[in-house]
Amino acid sequence: MPPLTSVRAFEAVARQLSFTRAAAELGMSQAAVSYQIKLLEERIGAALFVRKARQVELSEVGQRLAPDVLQAFDILRNSFVQTHQHVSGTLAILSLPTFATRWFAANIGLFQVAHPDIAVRFNSRVENVDFQKDMFDVGIIASWGELPEGVVGHELLRAEFTPIMSGDFIERHRIREPRDLLRAPAISPSDQWIGQWFAMMGIDDYPAMARGVVTLDTQVLEAAAAGAGRGFAMITPALFRDDLASGRLVQPFPELGWDGCTYQLVYPQSRRNWTKVKVFREWILEATSVLRA
Repeated sequence: MPPLTSVRAFEAVARQLSFTRAAAELGMSQAAVSYQIKLLEERIGAALFVRKARQVELSEVGQRLAPDVLQAFDILRNSFVQTHQHVSGTLAILSLPTFATRWFAANIGLFQVAHPDIAVRFNSRVENVDFQKDMFDVGIIASWGELPEGVVGHELLRAEFTPIMSGDFIERHRIREPRDLLRAPAISPSDQWIGQWFAMMGIDDYPAMARGVVTLDTQVLEAAAAGAGRGFAMITPALFRDDLASGRLVQPFPELGWDGCTYQLVYPQSRRNWTKVKVFREWILEATSVLRA
């Protein structure tokens, strides 16, 4: 039996077809991955990869070996995940920060009241969940329709967008119609949503006239800056209903843009019938129905 470290390196490179990505996944240097592949090639007596200028391909021997190795590691992964499912009553969730902060944190207590036997471990980050690497049961992601093979998705909310700002900002900059925003400062001025919304309104000269004040990486931060009067931000109003209802934020125009993006609950097909996934799916689809109304 070859060294497991070498076999693991082969599996990662064969799946990714990239020494760089495999090294990042394994937490190793690219040189270390190459060394492990070399050891395995010496053990087998044949090259496993064909290295070209900008890509890596499996050799004929590598093509024969890869399917069984990939399947074996899939079985191992699923075995550990299944064991985690049976020994743990904890539901591990990874969400995008905006959805996590603006909706999930305020509502997860209702799920725990309804299902006190299921503990929740919740994390957020800007990148979508990757079930090949991340130890999460389910994820809440931004999707434009295509999901990885074997992943199931359920729409929670359309990520529509429109300019949001403070009432004081509206008065200071005399915002009466969409074109008035061209002479006002924008938060995250390179945000594609801004140009898309103006184009939808028949205004094509936004990029040339953009006046930015700051670039932020989440809608939560953009809304906070807009509420402080720093500029207008393009955000999803359904996630900021409380701020809009209180008047801290103002939506001066009713028109909503949409580029096809939706927030979705996702999980591997193999987990569809897990009890904790089933009850969470039923709960969140019902709880977010008001956002889709």
